[in-house]
Amino acid sequence: MDELFADIDRWIAAGQEVAVARVVDVAGSGPRLPGAAMAVNEDGEVAGSVSGGCVEGAVVGEALATLRGEAPPRVVSFGYSDDEAFAVGLTCGGTIRLFVDRYRPAEPAMTAVRAALDAERPVALATVVGGRHAGAMLAVQPDGQVAGSLGSAELDRVAGRDALAELEAARSGVRHYGPDGQTTPEDLDDAAVTVFVESWSPAPQMLIFGAVDFTAALARVAKLLGYRVTVCDARDVFATRRRFPMADEVVVSWPGPLLARRGPSLTGRDAVCILTHDAKFDVPAIQGALASAVGYIGVMGSRQTHERRVARLAEAGVTDPADLDRLLSPIGLDLGARTPEETAISIVAEIIARRTGRPVPSLRDGRGAIHG
Repeated sequence: MDELFADIDRWIAAGQEVAVARVVDVAGSGPRLPGAAMAVNEDGEVAGSVSGGCVEGAVVGEALATLRGEAPPRVVSFGYSDDEAFAVGLTCGGTIRLFVDRYRPAEPAMTAVRAALDAERPVALATVVGGRHAGAMLAVQPDGQVAGSLGSAELDRVAGRDALAELEAARSGVRHYGPDGQTTPEDLDDAAVTVFVESWSPAPQMLIFGAVDFTAALARVAKLLGYRVTVCDARDVFATRRRFPMADEVVVSWPGPLLARRGPSLTGRDAVCILTHDAKFDVPAIQGALASAVGYIGVMGSRQTHERRVARLAEAGVTDPADLDRLLSPIGLDLGARTPEETAISIVAEIIARRTGRPVPSLRDGRGAIHG
């Protein structure tokens, strides 16, 4: 949704009405996740995508019907069946459910969402997509700010609480309530309210220690995946904006001061990658990363290099097996990568696999030379 605002603003400034379709649920295989959105103006111009092209034409028709006042805010579904193989549907075999509604620029909840996004603050938007008050919105932020309403003070309280939990986990999805926020099964009857919660969190952080050739490749790939990238090295001749123009920030510093500032903000969505082979840099970087809640700590080097590194960490007081188990070294998946670009792919692939819990062949868990 946040990627559509520039087009939506331009259309509204030109006097156009706009409708928005958002993916709220996916069953089976689906091309886009909940939160994917598509905007349509009254001339049929389109921004965004909800299925990668499978059903966009039909969605335009649904959006225009909304703008003409022929249909209320509603959920529409698109799926696939054998006898509709060449009709509108998803060739991947899944089903997506979209909520289609008119975009209201003065809606308080949407105004609050946009202000939070502009300030890079986390925010969650709860929207009634089924039942009473369809289209009503409530925006909530971790600092307690609330805007809008779902039509009931108690529903606002319960749904707002749940929306903050979804925001904490960086998830978007559907929840069901009774008309006044009831959550017990017997209260979820024909009067049930369906609420779609969409979470926006700041971009995940990647801190890369060591201004080397592998760093430039990793920074490029990480930016492609949406990370906010910081490159850190104590050597000012190497840590320059000219060498790392793709990074959001280049810091000339030892690891300790940077991690003292940024460590408290690191979460399970973030990553620390240590690409140096210098004990003066590696050990404090690992110590600082272990003191945080960062979800991924990858350290470059051969198996022998890491064995010597573990010995140095022990001398520095890092001996807890649980701490050492957090270190992914040698860094990356066992893809046979050699070049900086291939190594960058193996590192980010390992980060994705760790985040999603998929079993994959990590170099850390293998044996023998890492370059076969």
